[in-house]
Amino acid sequence: MFRTLEVDLGPRNYPIHIGPGLIDEPAILGARIVGHQVMVVTNETIAPHYLDRIERALGTYRIARVVLPDGEAYKTLETWGHIMDGLLDHRFARDCTLIALGGGVIGDIAGFAAACYQRGVAFIQVPTSLLAQVDSSVGGKTGVNHAQGKNMIGAFHQPRAVIADTDTLDTLPDSELAAGIAEVIKYGLIRDPAFFAWLEANIEQLRARDPDALAYAIERSCRNKAEVVAADELEAGERALLNLGHTFGHAIETGAGYGTWLHGEAVGAGMCMAADLSARLGWLDDNSVQRIRSLIAAVGLPTTPPANISSARLRELMAMDKKVMDNRLRLVLLQGIGKALVTADFDHVKLDETLTEAADLRAAESPEPQRH
Repeated sequence: MFRTLEVDLGPRNYPIHIGPGLIDEPAILGARIVGHQVMVVTNETIAPHYLDRIERALGTYRIARVVLPDGEAYKTLETWGHIMDGLLDHRFARDCTLIALGGGVIGDIAGFAAACYQRGVAFIQVPTSLLAQVDSSVGGKTGVNHAQGKNMIGAFHQPRAVIADTDTLDTLPDSELAAGIAEVIKYGLIRDPAFFAWLEANIEQLRARDPDALAYAIERSCRNKAEVVAADELEAGERALLNLGHTFGHAIETGAGYGTWLHGEAVGAGMCMAADLSARLGWLDDNSVQRIRSLIAAVGLPTTPPANISSARLRELMAMDKKVMDNRLRLVLLQGIGKALVTADFDHVKLDETLTEAADLRAAESPEPQRH
């Protein structure tokens, strides 16, 4: 049994299917494939678990595979080039389909290849991490990293479907499950306070991988994201709210070295810093800040940045964020739990205070992520 949501983009509508065993369902995959040529893009970690299964489900399609190294460190133009080489080597035509089988890195890089090959071909997202199922697979953001900034090279290119097989979460390391929960928390903070309260009450069930709790959290997160994307596909306004904690978080990822911290770990710390700054600006009460910090800590996520990045370096890296406009840093901040805004009109002295305070807390709490 699975659930289906729709991302409402007019003639480019597409479904998000959520449920167990979907990788093995030929009808669900085949319903959204264009042409007879299919390339499955995955990585060395995911391939042993799911690549043969999805190829069996694809049946008589002409199938090629590209298996990439695993990790954020490989989300580069060089790795993207391997996908393009594969498409050309196998003489893929414009009426082909790419399938991104993996977490957020695979989804982003395979989607970017689909956006660029012959000026755009079809692709399907088959996310295998919680973070990808609730966030990065939905909405059409694709791209790769640059040494100076995360996701600085990319394109908007919507998938033809998102197929979230919840059984794939069984093989997910605890640290990656926690990283995905960070993005789930984000939806409660920016627009869904009742969901945030549900998360506070059910966080242990999520960490224990309770199937009903996970299915509910995935569906509600996807519904929130689908509504935002339908209202603002190209991030001209409301969609930027989805970047809560990300300006801080991307600076952490870049400064620490891609792959040192998981994306969700960096976003967890980033949301704590965004909440702290919001309080310093008088927009968020102290009780809400504590609720946010407590929930993120309860997941096992860091609440402060790593020890090897100075406050000055974080500030420098934040200035490279994609939301900078007219040389003004814009941040997603909170006016309450469930109420966010994007603004460049904040006191930069308060931002410096937040970064300094985070460094002080970091020294006291030793919040480096623990891998499982």
